[in-house]
Amino acid sequence: MTQSNTLGRPAPCTGRSASVRGGGRGLLGRGLRSRSPGDGLSVRSDSGAAMCCDGAMATNVLGTELQTCSTDPLTGFYRNGCCDTGGEDAGGHTVCARVTVEFLAFSAEVGNDLSTPHPEFGFAGLSPGDQWCLCASRWAEALEADAAPQVVLEATHARTLEWVDLADLKRHAVAE
Repeated sequence: MTQSNTLGRPAPCTGRSASVRGGGRGLLGRGLRSRSPGDGLSVRSDSGAAMCCDGAMATNVLGTELQTCSTDPLTGFYRNGCCDTGGEDAGGHTVCARVTVEFLAFSAEVGNDLSTPHPEFGFAGLSPGDQWCLCASRWAEALEADAAPQVVLEATHARTLEWVDLADLKRHAVAE
């Protein structure tokens, strides 16, 4: 099955394993992605279910197939439920995090209020316990501020390793 967005173009997924491991803490972008689920960029299968770059193309930080992060709320740069990334995703929305009160407060303090609904963008606001694709650089900032939320490793894209060490992610892994 070929994935495409509603514009009829192939889904912009990059699933190659990250070749850069840890160390980098570059800030590539900040803020809420101002796209709504209805803007024509959601990636869906023929059945309408969310897909992660057609499975085999996207890899998580463990080197296995990228899993869905959340469909309620619908997350991901491409609003497909997955922390896929591509050239358009300057912020690197690759970390599947289970947000906490502490992280939401930290994020608001640094200028990205994720708790407040923005219906004009199809964003209902996040609550503690929601899973959301965060910018890898923002997660790294939260780690340095002792406010990093837990991470779902299976749903965190391999490109995260360009910003964050795997050991740090594993220390914050959701216990399932």
